Amino acid sequence: MKSLFNTVAAVAVATTGATAVSAQDLTIAIVNNGHMINMQKVAEAYTAETGVNLNWVALEEGVLREQVTSDTATGGGQYDIINIGMQEAPIWGAAGWIEPLNFSAEYDVDDILPAMRAGLSHNGTLYAAPFYGESSMVMYRKDLADAAGVKIRDNDSWANVKGAAMAMHDPDNGVYGACLRGKPGWGDNGAFITTVANSFGARWFDENMKPQLDSAAWNEAVNFYVDLLANYGPPGSEGNSFNEILALYNQDKCGLWIDATIAASFLENPNVAYAQSPNAGNPVGANWLWAWAMAIPAGSPNADAARDFIEWATSKDYVQAVGNHPDFGWGSVPTGQRASTYELPEFKAVAGFAAAEMAAIDSAAPEATDLKPYVGVQFVAIPEFPEIGSAFGQEMAAALSGAKSVEDALAAAQAAAVSIMDEAGY
Repeated sequence: MKSLFNTVAAVAVATTGATAVSAQDLTIAIVNNGHMINMQKVAEAYTAETGVNLNWVALEEGVLREQVTSDTATGGGQYDIINIGMQEAPIWGAAGWIEPLNFSAEYDVDDILPAMRAGLSHNGTLYAAPFYGESSMVMYRKDLADAAGVKIRDNDSWANVKGAAMAMHDPDNGVYGACLRGKPGWGDNGAFITTVANSFGARWFDENMKPQLDSAAWNEAVNFYVDLLANYGPPGSEGNSFNEILALYNQDKCGLWIDATIAASFLENPNVAYAQSPNAGNPVGANWLWAWAMAIPAGSPNADAARDFIEWATSKDYVQAVGNHPDFGWGSVPTGQRASTYELPEFKAVAGFAAAEMAAIDSAAPEATDLKPYVGVQFVAIPEFPEIGSAFGQEMAAALSGAKSVEDALAAAQAAAVSIMDEAGY
């Protein structure tokens, strides 16, 4: 099997940059999602207390993955702390690319939700600490649904969800029935489409790790997805991922949105309601599991200072700091990370989404099964998957835009997956 370095190098983008200049300077690569952007402001207090200067590099999700993968794989030393997730952490930890994390007793690692701790560990060793965790669920405008006379239930059928989107769809007044990810990327449209496909009984690979994208289940799932967005989604959906749809939702342009549970803490319309992810009959894999986490590239000259910052930024004290911050408050604390957060009275008073979020996290099933003989829900926990998923995402965006038929897009994705897996020696 080809090396992990060669696998990721095939899709990584070369980057350059300077290493942190001293133990009092840390360069941190973060995804440009809301909670990470908030952290820059909250962490001003950390700098004031410790004297450690924090140099932030905030990047769009796909760009972050490319740059962090390239720099970490080659030992480039551009970053002291990196945002990664459950796909990378166990693989990179096993390969020695990132440092194991050992924190003080006060950190209370047992308070980290078990699903998050397990997904960021290899052989029981934690390699990345979750800044926030998530599953996926339906977020919908209850006022629009009520006015249209439709209901969205937990684990509803896709047919009923499509009917609800159709009923709420009012493009003449700037409202689109369903806002769903379409931007290409294994963590962008790939994440959502994979959970749809899972619920239709599709899988990425069979028991011998042979790609299965040419199956009838994949065809049915992707045709459903393309049809739903083509008829009831906003124009240009092939350019939308989490941040773009969050903006649309907060402009009151979406009837329903199926995406990361963490979005609930950023929704501004008071009429939002929540439901567990739709399912076409498969009891496993209708909702994903993910954590945006913080890790230290191996060999960082500032590893001790980096570890101290990660311990603070993923601690109970950090949750309190956000909750008590004048610019944020208890509705803006990172969630899906620590069990203790859900017991805080201040959080419970404002987090109407908390029960739905925890139900989604608790029901996510990343373990291998007879149907899905690999670890992962919206991704596959093998080194080759980012390259395969990126090719898949491009093909799905082409199908969504109408540049290709679903059948041609899936055939091209299947061919790419077969080629990559064959080269890797599977």
